[in-house]
Amino acid sequence: MKSVLSYFGVLYILFFSLDIQAQTFTIKGNVSDRESNQPMEFANIALLTVGDSSLVTGGMSDLDGTFSFDTEQTGDFLLRVGFIGYDNYFRKITLGDKAVLNVGNLRIMPDATNLEEVVVEGVTSMFESDIDKRRYNIENSILAQGASASELLATLPSIQMDDEGELTMRGSGDILIYINGRPSNISGDGIEAVLSQFPANSIESVELITNPSARYDATGSGGIINIILKKDEKIGFNGQSQVSVGTRDKYNFNVNLNYGKDKVNYFASYNYQNRRLFRESEGNRVSTIPGISPELDQDSYGENINISHLIRAGLDYNISQNGTLGWYIQGNIRERTGDNLLNQRFLNNQQQLDSLFIRENEESNSSYNIETGVTYGLNLDTLGQRIFTSLSYSRDSRDELDFYYQSFFNNLMMENPENFLQQDLLRAQTSNLLVFQFDYIKPFASGGTFEAGLKGTFSEWDRRQNFLQSDASNNFIPTENDTISNTFNFREDVYAAYLNYSNAWGKLSYQAGLRAEYTETNSLTGNTNSTFVNNYFNLFPSIYGVYNLGKDQDLILNYSRRISRPRLWGLTPFYRVNDPLNLQIGNPTLQPEFTDSFEAGYQKGWANYLLSATVYQRFSTNVQSRITELFDNNVSITTRENAARRNNTGFEIINQIQLASWWDATLSGNFFYSEIIADNLERPFINSNFSWTLNLLTNLAIPNVVNFQMQANYRGPIVIPQGEIEPMYSISAGLKRNVFNNKGTFSINVSDIFNTQIFRIKTSDERFEQSRLWNRETRIGTIAFTYRFGGFKEKNGKERSREDMESDMDF
Repeated sequence: MKSVLSYFGVLYILFFSLDIQAQTFTIKGNVSDRESNQPMEFANIALLTVGDSSLVTGGMSDLDGTFSFDTEQTGDFLLRVGFIGYDNYFRKITLGDKAVLNVGNLRIMPDATNLEEVVVEGVTSMFESDIDKRRYNIENSILAQGASASELLATLPSIQMDDEGELTMRGSGDILIYINGRPSNISGDGIEAVLSQFPANSIESVELITNPSARYDATGSGGIINIILKKDEKIGFNGQSQVSVGTRDKYNFNVNLNYGKDKVNYFASYNYQNRRLFRESEGNRVSTIPGISPELDQDSYGENINISHLIRAGLDYNISQNGTLGWYIQGNIRERTGDNLLNQRFLNNQQQLDSLFIRENEESNSSYNIETGVTYGLNLDTLGQRIFTSLSYSRDSRDELDFYYQSFFNNLMMENPENFLQQDLLRAQTSNLLVFQFDYIKPFASGGTFEAGLKGTFSEWDRRQNFLQSDASNNFIPTENDTISNTFNFREDVYAAYLNYSNAWGKLSYQAGLRAEYTETNSLTGNTNSTFVNNYFNLFPSIYGVYNLGKDQDLILNYSRRISRPRLWGLTPFYRVNDPLNLQIGNPTLQPEFTDSFEAGYQKGWANYLLSATVYQRFSTNVQSRITELFDNNVSITTRENAARRNNTGFEIINQIQLASWWDATLSGNFFYSEIIADNLERPFINSNFSWTLNLLTNLAIPNVVNFQMQANYRGPIVIPQGEIEPMYSISAGLKRNVFNNKGTFSINVSDIFNTQIFRIKTSDERFEQSRLWNRETRIGTIAFTYRFGGFKEKNGKERSREDMESDMDF
């Protein structure tokens, strides 16, 4: 690592020595977010006359936030920078003294309007669209109150969640989850287990990045979801508190505090969840195996109680006018208890009972996660040259205990005590994650921006599973099963470097990048004492192009190559024994999946309407797929295999409509064709289908009375190698009203009003046909109250943020 950094240091010195050239009558610069220092794409830059502010000319910032436009006029002018959701930025400039005027880095700040003053007034109240991502402002969501992060994401357009809690975007799986721009290390067998530990009201916004550029991690072939947690930055002491109560024992409480003074901003938050949830399932499998009952009919019902505490604190310190040092620490403690009852009926050809198993399960789970990190950002000059570096570490620990009690009944419903058995399953996991990142950005006055960066991600997991069984054969003395008991140690280190260059040529803005990643993995399976080493090096190019067709009208083309590294759950060779007739096990030899993603998009804005349309093609190889095999003992085992290839071709359209000053709607649709070909497996599969998703989000505001929000989702069928996931839909709605001089807000919502969000899947093989149903509790009513307090006040009573005051000192 030291040698890599030394090489980068040499390159870093060379970058600083590049000369700057000029062009005649040109205005150049770049636009960035004052809070995050990230470049702002598609910001509007206008050159105005001083006298009457009439428009002379202007332009739009590129992918990297840079802009450049020419004019033949000279004299004194006003330069205005505008972006939706941000305050307008003004600067007085003089043209004529220089052939090229570089105004440097123009930092714009979010609209300082207090949250209590926000009403639904336009089509961008919740949704914003950029070139390579979409942003959903959760703070304005009535439906997010009382929900978890996983429940929230499942309602967003183009996002679906399957029976295992895994997310798909535009029909593609393997979504990379970021928390505040960093990978998460919170325990859980799937994404849903990670996200359920974050209450939705702790989230400020969610970014969906469908086709990431080379500056992002290459992993996540389906895209990146970046969850941005709330953090305020205002002078003085201020904060927000919320309490909510949901149907069937669901309680949430959170408080966010902020104190800003001089050069330092302190922030802290606490979130508490106590939620009881039910889950039920049904299954039917008809097989052709001789000597056994031909039909297996199942149903189950269970409940669990989840209690979690999320604590977060940190500070941002402006060391100098150009440098900011940040530090944060975050802790998450979770307790889960639950029970489940599973009935397994074996039926003969006349649908008569042959035998019955009743399986009861009691579980308890405790886990904690702690994460800390430091960040440092430095603006090197007024041209926008800057560096950013960060270092974070997190540790996660989890212990889980399950007790199973299984009784056997014959065809006359008489219990046979000799077949009673008890099983004890003890599972434990610890993991560590260390992430280092360094980024450098250098704009050139002659046009163009160069970016480079290094990143190291170092992770390790230690998992253990002990399975004990007692039955009549061992006089009901617990005995460990060496086949199911196991240990699994896994380490994955990823070394990455990237280069990006962006510029504009006439109406064409472009960006080209290349990311290199070297991956080292090593796993050790305990009960077989087998080691698997898998090291590989890959290059990931990305190309973006935006062609301006006219005012508020653009054509967008992009390409990127991505990788889907196997997740821990898919690798771990542990049997899941909650259903002994439908087992699941990971595959430690699973290989990474690669995806080439192409997109062509069109965006156009009118006064009351915004249209965004995208055609996309994704071609994947080594596709990680769920494969189910039924054995002669009537036990099915589901594992992961690398299918040969998969094609996803689709069309996505987003319509944002301002129907009236008090009514807006966002209607989006995703239509795609999927084909998966697994002709490389021992038993080949080929399957394809056409599917679609539809999402409607509408907001109505009756001033000084109430705000209404409604959302409807529909997801069509999804193809899998051995069958299909059936369609499902849901409708949710909510109301809110401001009280106490807009310091407080009451809200009420109901998710999945008609209880239709039920997951159904059909699979078939030459030996069986199977249908299964999972129904998690999704119809939930919630009442919430939010109260906002504190804040620095001027003499006129107007609250001001730190960014407002700093902007007064800009020149």
